[in-house]
Amino acid sequence: MNTPYAIEIPYQDPCNLFAPHAQQSFAQFLDSAMVDENQGRYSYIALSPLETLCDPQNAFDKIKEKLATHPCQRLKDKPPFQGGYLGYIGYEFAHQIEKLPVQPTDPFTTPDICFGFYDTVAAFDHLKKRAWIFSLTSEERAHDLHNQLSTETTPSPYRPIRTDWKSDFTQNSYEQTVQRVIDYIRAGDIFQANLTQRFTTEIPQDFDRFAFYQNLRRINPAPFSAYLNFDGFTVASSSPERFLQLNNQQVETCPIKGTRPRHTNTDEDQAQALTLKNSEKDRAENTMIVDLLRNDLSKVCTPHSVVVPELCEVHSFASVHHLISTVLGQLREEYNAVDLLHACFPGGSITGAPKVRAMEIIAELEPCRRNTYCGAIGYIGMDGSMDTNIVIRTLIFKEGAACAQVGGGIVADSDPQAEYQETLDKAQALFKAFTEVAP
Repeated sequence: MNTPYAIEIPYQDPCNLFAPHAQQSFAQFLDSAMVDENQGRYSYIALSPLETLCDPQNAFDKIKEKLATHPCQRLKDKPPFQGGYLGYIGYEFAHQIEKLPVQPTDPFTTPDICFGFYDTVAAFDHLKKRAWIFSLTSEERAHDLHNQLSTETTPSPYRPIRTDWKSDFTQNSYEQTVQRVIDYIRAGDIFQANLTQRFTTEIPQDFDRFAFYQNLRRINPAPFSAYLNFDGFTVASSSPERFLQLNNQQVETCPIKGTRPRHTNTDEDQAQALTLKNSEKDRAENTMIVDLLRNDLSKVCTPHSVVVPELCEVHSFASVHHLISTVLGQLREEYNAVDLLHACFPGGSITGAPKVRAMEIIAELEPCRRNTYCGAIGYIGMDGSMDTNIVIRTLIFKEGAACAQVGGGIVADSDPQAEYQETLDKAQALFKAFTEVAP
């Protein structure tokens, strides 16, 4: 089995190295803007894919075929992604997996799946402060990418703009829709559903999207951030949530359910975190999604291997506290990353339980498509590894406008007004990144 060619390069800030290339089609940056040993250790730059895959029909079959016919053994003790597929799977790709009501297209419609196949990638280990370029094809290709990334540039200064965010809900209509979800729960249809609203604003034609992203990652650093530039639209994400990681057949998923805003006053901030930790409603919400994910993983994992080493623990980010659990499993030998995605997509934390009925209710109650939002961004390596986020805290830029969707899980004892406020708390860092410059 082949191994990638590798050259070590001087460790530099990958965000600055990526900046000169950010406007290229299919320039992609997976960014651990919040460095963490377990969930935010590596960043990757990928430019000029050999192939692109932006067609939902048979997309999973095409990726599986490539994995089977071009297997590669990863170089040990180096960043795990050393070449393969990188991009996103949009929420609407769920229609390829389940029979669901189809939402009409809208101005922010994006392809349901969009991957590039990158034979050459730059990888950065933020803990060891080391960097490499890997190539699946030749050492020459690795040196070519090194030459492209040879200049670290000073970040472009971000120029704040005024925004006029408009939602597809009013506060009253959102709260009424929360109540309709509660009615479905009390009728026995579901235990929980994730309800979202979309905010949109116009932006100037010369708006520098990557300068904005650099500002966003300083205001709201997150372990699963990403900047993906495609033909006609751009995705800028500062997600805190891992969806699925696969490494040597070991699976990890880390659902988030439960949110409180951060405070500048230390005592108030600690009180918010403690309130979240002790909230019966939030713990019930989180536990239901953990059970859903245990069920999803059990479809493809070895019997009795699915465990929950961390349940409902508080993790703190720049703008919010979250309640996060960790679910592990051992993928059966006959299955691979694509099978795992098929069993679990879309994530339970942004759908509900039972998942399919929750998605049917979401399609009925939400007035627009989710598109890229609530899907997954990440990579599938040719060695069989995978790491993906849940696409939340994310902006889509398209045709002189930007959109951001935010939501929360609704359960039987949800308070509609509090649920509406939670969506605003989650959106605040995104809004702030347009109007303020990070220090």
